[in-house]
Amino acid sequence: MVQHDKILILDFGSQYSHLIARRVREMNVYSELRDGQISLDEIRAFEPKGIILSGGPGSVYDQGSPHPDPGLWELGLPILGICYGQQLMTHHLGGKVERGSEREYGRAMLRLLRTGEILQGMPQESVVWMSHGDRVTEPPQGFRVLAISDNAPFAAIGDTTRNFFGLQFHPEVTHTQRGGPIFERFLIGICRCKRDWRMGSYIEESVAQIRAQVGDGHVIGGISGGVDSTVAAVLTSKAIGDRFTAIFVDNGVLRKDEGKKVMERLHEKLHVRIQHVDASKRFLDALKGVTDPEEKRKVIGNMFIHVFEDEAKKLGEAQFLLQGTLYPDVIESTSHKGPSATIKSHHNVGGLLENMRLELVEPLRLLFKDEVRALGRELGVDATLVSRHPFPGPGLAVRCLGEITQERLDVLREADRIYIEEIRKAGLYDQIAQAFAVLLPCRTVGVMGDNRTYEEVIALRAVTSTDFMTADWYQMPYDVLQSCSNRIINEVSGVNRVVYDVSSKPPATVEWE
Repeated sequence: MVQHDKILILDFGSQYSHLIARRVREMNVYSELRDGQISLDEIRAFEPKGIILSGGPGSVYDQGSPHPDPGLWELGLPILGICYGQQLMTHHLGGKVERGSEREYGRAMLRLLRTGEILQGMPQESVVWMSHGDRVTEPPQGFRVLAISDNAPFAAIGDTTRNFFGLQFHPEVTHTQRGGPIFERFLIGICRCKRDWRMGSYIEESVAQIRAQVGDGHVIGGISGGVDSTVAAVLTSKAIGDRFTAIFVDNGVLRKDEGKKVMERLHEKLHVRIQHVDASKRFLDALKGVTDPEEKRKVIGNMFIHVFEDEAKKLGEAQFLLQGTLYPDVIESTSHKGPSATIKSHHNVGGLLENMRLELVEPLRLLFKDEVRALGRELGVDATLVSRHPFPGPGLAVRCLGEITQERLDVLREADRIYIEEIRKAGLYDQIAQAFAVLLPCRTVGVMGDNRTYEEVIALRAVTSTDFMTADWYQMPYDVLQSCSNRIINEVSGVNRVVYDVSSKPPATVEWE
């Protein structure tokens, strides 16, 4: 196995923690996010070239606030503390942290006092993103002040003897203008990491890991046709061939011709062993009369488990279950950030595991979405699929608001097909993070051919986003909206009005349900 230079990111609860891992990997340096309170032995076992301490919502003085193992500072490794991470570094090494008289949140102007070290190459003034209440008021002995802002007299500090650096701002977010060079300076200039984290080598390593885990066993996996499950299936098929069987369940709430396309793509083009199960009637019967979005998700999730179990029993030989888990899913399920509000549940096959007693195979569990796309390209997956917008697990059920019927789903499928066709024709698809049509649970009055109509409404949604934690509505050109509206109203029977969603996330979510 190839031994990569690695950066360990200790997570203290920041909403931006996973962005740090992404920024590091964008530099072709491998990184992992671990709980901030892991033991010194676990840190040593990871063998990092450097450590990054994330931000977090706590105060270093609060009872129960997370702190790293005290031995961290004696490892002789470069350490970068960000926001709460800077405050932890200051507190543990003998400096002072106090509650600020004013919180500093959002855009701030960073002013350099010294141009070398971790801020090498930064302009004299640049925009950064702040999010803090506490602040450093006295750095530890050996630290010098590198930069300030209006409300942070120690916005960047450093001890070049020990290679310890602290930043009050967040270089990982896109709002910070020169965050990338800061990470590059820390990773390459200070930690001396090699840029050897690439998808080509990941394929070889992952194939070897799958073979070692599975041995002579058999693997099954549910395939949705989306990027994650397709790439996971191709990778597993590459590793063990016909001892992997993909099961594609048509749940009746897929896009137009989705089943046919999935079979063509996976079986005919990528030579994955796959079974197609048409369970659309079972799903639609179970969804009859269900209008609550959470209930829709539960019905679909439970039905998927039943159908998948039935098919798995027919095969009878599998000992392993393939799942397209990504790194953000792992982070969410293993972090210790405390309780958070459930916005909406996620369709997942996790419920299969206890009943089926299958061991999990998760070849993508250390990858972010953009890395999965890169991996797909390396594996020869069709470019149109690799760059495809996300599609929710419950499918069109959460885009068909209100009652779900075959007739309403057909209306939505046609409208969605036209919408995607038009934005592709205009060359806009790859500029948009996600675009889709929604069928609203209301009718409006219209006029067609001098006759009064009373028909349904289609809403069009398009957003831009880098991580889907936040999203802005896409400013669609008027001529494209006009073409979409004209075609949908003229070609889709039962629709007489088209509207465009101009809500950002937050306060809205990307999906309507």
